[in-house]
Amino acid sequence: MSADHFSGHAADYAKFRPGYPAALFDWIASQTAGHDLAWDCGCGNGQASVPLAERYARVVGTDLSARQVAEAAPHPRIEYRAAPAEASGLPDASCDLVAVAQALHWFDFERFHAEVKRVLKPGGVLAAWTYRLLRAEPEIDAVFADYYGRVLAPWWPPERKWVDDGYRTLPFPYTEIPAPAFEIRLQWTLEDLLAYLRTWTATRYLAQAEGRDPTLPLGEALRPIWGDGLREIVWPIALRAGRN
Repeated sequence: MSADHFSGHAADYAKFRPGYPAALFDWIASQTAGHDLAWDCGCGNGQASVPLAERYARVVGTDLSARQVAEAAPHPRIEYRAAPAEASGLPDASCDLVAVAQALHWFDFERFHAEVKRVLKPGGVLAAWTYRLLRAEPEIDAVFADYYGRVLAPWWPPERKWVDDGYRTLPFPYTEIPAPAFEIRLQWTLEDLLAYLRTWTATRYLAQAEGRDPTLPLGEALRPIWGDGLREIVWPIALRAGRN
C-alpha cells in the first residue's frame, strides 16, 4: 500500500462506512471450491471479514493500519493482523479466497498480485470490489456531484482514478470470472450522509489544509431538498473476480 490514509479516523470509518450486501458474499463463496481459509486484505474495521467468517472456516484480516485493525469487529473465526498487502505472512497455497473490499486501488499492484498468486490454492479466487459514487434523487445528486467534482477534485489522491473507473482498467492478471451486479442500499438521514462524507480522504485533506469542514456548506445546500426524513442512498458495486 502506497500510504496509510485511514489511521487518523479509524473509529469514524468503523462507525459511518456502509456495509456490503449478503448476496455479494454468497456469490463470492459460491465461486471457491473450498471454504477453509479466506484472506481479507485491507480489512479495515472488518466490514468484509465478518461476513466472510460466516462462509469460511477461518478468516485472516490484514491491514496496513494498526489503528484500523484495533477497531475491527471481533469474531471467533477471524484473526486480525497489521500487515501490508504485499506481505501477508500466510503460507504458500493456503487460501481458498483473497478478498479486497474498497482497498485494491491503494496497493502496489505488481507486488500484491505476486503475493496473491503465492498464497492462493490452485484454482483459488481473488475477489476485489469498490463501491461507485452514491446516488439518491436527481436534485440531491446534482448538489452532491458539484461537491465531488468541483470542491473535492483537487484533494483526491491519484489512486482515486481506479475507483472512478470502476476498476475496469486496473491490472488484473487472473482468469476473469463474470460477476453479476450488486449494490448497497441504505435509508439515511442527511446527518448520516455528512458523517460518511467526513470519512472520505479528500474531505479530510481539504479540512486539514483549509481549517474548515467542507461538509457544512454542503449540508446547508442539501437541507431544503432533503428535509428531516430518511432518503434511500444507493452505491453500485464494481466487482472483479478471477481465478488463480
